[in-house]
Amino acid sequence: MDLAQRRPSDILVTYRIETAGSAEALAVKIGSDQSTGTFVDLPGETPQLKARAAARVVAFEKLDSVEVPSLPAAGEVFNRAETTIAYPLEAVGTDLAAVTTVALGGVWSIKEFTGLRVIGLQLPPEFEGVYPGPQFGIEGSRRLTGVYNRPIIGTIIKPALGLTPDETAQVVAELVASGVDFIKDDEKLMSPPYSSLEARVKAIMPIIRDQEQRTGKKVMYAFGISDVDPDEMVRKHDLVVREGGNAAVININSIGMGAFLFLRRRSSLVLHAHRNGWDLLTRHPGLGFDFSVYQQLWRLLGVDQFQINGIAAKYWEPDASFVQSFHDLQKPIFSDADRPLPVVCSGQWGGQAPETYRRTEQTLDHLYLCGGGVVSHPGGPSAGVRAVRAAWDAAVAGIDLHEYAKSHPELAQSLAKFGSKTVSEGR
Repeated sequence: MDLAQRRPSDILVTYRIETAGSAEALAVKIGSDQSTGTFVDLPGETPQLKARAAARVVAFEKLDSVEVPSLPAAGEVFNRAETTIAYPLEAVGTDLAAVTTVALGGVWSIKEFTGLRVIGLQLPPEFEGVYPGPQFGIEGSRRLTGVYNRPIIGTIIKPALGLTPDETAQVVAELVASGVDFIKDDEKLMSPPYSSLEARVKAIMPIIRDQEQRTGKKVMYAFGISDVDPDEMVRKHDLVVREGGNAAVININSIGMGAFLFLRRRSSLVLHAHRNGWDLLTRHPGLGFDFSVYQQLWRLLGVDQFQINGIAAKYWEPDASFVQSFHDLQKPIFSDADRPLPVVCSGQWGGQAPETYRRTEQTLDHLYLCGGGVVSHPGGPSAGVRAVRAAWDAAVAGIDLHEYAKSHPELAQSLAKFGSKTVSEGR
């Protein structure tokens, strides 16, 4: 097939397509349907109009066919290919709602597909500076926690639901005394009647402030402020700020891009993104989005810290997917300033530290977030924090965890309790 030339201002989207028919014809159809064309020839679709506004196929590569379609369909063989479509900036603009509508969302309605996955997105330089990007990111997170030359060690208040504000404060008091760097509300906790945000902030922030006055260390606590109403979310943001807080958990898929941008432009908090619901968009390998595409949108909008699971995660995501996601976040879109802090999470404890360190090319620029791996430690949450710190010290020094545990009893207890959940379970 004839391929068009790329233009420097094009928005480039790469798809992995699957069809019982011609993959080449379907690639052309994407460009037509998602720009100037429709199901019949149009008298107004002139060569001049197409040159200005039509999407064009600029790359095409056949892949091996498959016998089982991603979506139920009749047929014996299903043809697959990777194709890159160039969308003219003049026709789409720099509005991310337009990008997701034209280039990322509407494509799935084309009936000839038996499978479609968006696997690449390259935005032109015209997008730089249009959106605010991270306000704090890696450097800001380190500055506010005072943690350098090691991962930021964090934990999650557990149980996720059920603790009253006073009960939550008791757990927080033990955690801040342990030397933990970061604590967060679970994403499921926002402002239920039994534990309103207002009550939690009033119970927790005095403990944070007192610890800072006594030791000089201010633990970063991320409160769950997500709300479907952007104005209410900003009100919650302001409450946290007034009480001296510096971070918030945002369920990005639940509130949407517009609400997140509304908050980001008014925010003075570190915005910690939880991507709950992301699995619906990516878990089927022949459908949905690669994280490399998805994460660019949220980084432009201003995510400071981005949860991406971890090694031997408790959920479905394979280790290789986590590692790729980690590296995706490390790559600048336009500059180093648009890089958020990766958050390694999901069933983490000290046992995954050596493999995490190895697989992420020995970088320490991340938040290592443990929930049950800290709060369910046999010696209590404080011992859980010390165990994770010891595990990372061993990993960086290249010392076997079991050897290091001989002189670090909290790590020894952690290995005894969680030792079956080792990196050998990674997929």
